[in-house]
Amino acid sequence: FMAADAIADAHRFGPAKSKFRGQLREGTLSGRNGVRKTLVLKPMTFMNESGVSVQDAVAFHKIDLNDVYVIYDELDLAAGKVRVKRDGGNAGHNGLRSISAHAGNAYWRVRLGIGHPGDKARVQGHVLGNFTKGEHEWPDPLLGAVADAAPFLADGDDAGFMNRIALLTAPKKDSPPQRRDNDTKKEN
Repeated sequence: FMAADAIADAHRFGPAKSKFRGQLREGTLSGRNGVRKTLVLKPMTFMNESGVSVQDAVAFHKIDLNDVYVIYDELDLAAGKVRVKRDGGNAGHNGLRSISAHAGNAYWRVRLGIGHPGDKARVQGHVLGNFTKGEHEWPDPLLGAVADAAPFLADGDDAGFMNRIALLTAPKKDSPPQRRDNDTKKEN
């Protein structure tokens, strides 16, 4: 939901409305292929019933599943990493399983890595808990990059989306030390 809000806020989508058993914001994304009307839907059902909300919106707006991007957190992907793919399995994710059951499987998956806590007993708290103040050093730049790169998704350019995020979230390299004139002279 944080990524959905970041996209909608950055691109000045309208306010959230209760619709399709979720919170819906409407706006546009401007990419190389022009301006594209875009809906951001946050299902307010239980996660394992997300597909009901998605199917309601897809059916009402007659949206082709090739134009649907589901953004979700991924335990099995390093924190801050992003991967995009179309179709595929649900990897035990109950929300994806529900969407596939209700709407079909031909939608895009935008996986946002949150990393694994290392201990299976800590997974539920890790997935459902909020970030602490100290943990925001990677999610905040990632969410900003996802919002910035969203027009690539509207263009259907998943590789461009991932490249833009990688560019925006890459660690800043320190500039090389400046040489002084005396450093370049050889001693005899």
